[in-house]
Amino acid sequence: MDPRPSWNDYFIEMSYYVATRATCTRRQVGAVIVKEKHILATGYNGAPRGIAHCFDTGCLRDKLNIPSGERHELCVALHAEQNAIIQAAYHGIAIAGSEIYCTTHPCSICAKMIINAGITRIYYVEGYPDEYGKQWLDEAGVERIQLVRPNAGPAVVPGID
Repeated sequence: MDPRPSWNDYFIEMSYYVATRATCTRRQVGAVIVKEKHILATGYNGAPRGIAHCFDTGCLRDKLNIPSGERHELCVALHAEQNAIIQAAYHGIAIAGSEIYCTTHPCSICAKMIINAGITRIYYVEGYPDEYGKQWLDEAGVERIQLVRPNAGPAVVPGID
């Protein structure tokens, strides 16, 4: 028996490690884009370069009482999936045909970016309350696979796929 973690366990744990860099005060999310068992790019949720982090300024969404899963545009932070896709583009790395490992299911905005970036499969652990993202990913044929985080048990929010 191989004592090493499976590839899925390895990459999903990497996404949780990447999430430790997140600067969002609501939720720490990490994403890892992988192709042929090689990491192409990573991303976590946080403010763009040169913009103050929510850790420093407070959360605009909290100030405006915006619930999770709604009004994504009213946030200074980029999502982890967005940052991973942008990092790949910034460094000239082609990600068409890749897979993405995320701590949390992508929102509808990230879902659209994932579809157009040519990412073919999403592995995630935690759910997210955004039905459009799920619907559009399914319609576009992007496979969604929910994993259980190794050694931590499920981190799934009850009632949210």
